[in-house]
Amino acid sequence: MQNILTIHAGDILEVKKPHPCGSKIFKVVRAGSDVKIMCTECSRTLTLERIKLEKIVKKVISGGSTND
Repeated sequence: MQNILTIHAGDILEVKKPHPCGSKIFKVVRAGSDVKIMCTECSRTLTLERIKLEKIVKKVISGGSTND
């Protein structure tokens, strides 16, 4: 069974393959079944399915907001 990556809005992610602008760092704008991420270098946004995002994420650099 595969572990589910916990992603919250505000998290900073490092991905395996760089964005065309050269940056590998993205910020999570919205999390759900689809996750909206923003490139920290050029501010472009991408909307990806959570399953596809989990495959490209190398690591979560810093945590965002949590709803406690």
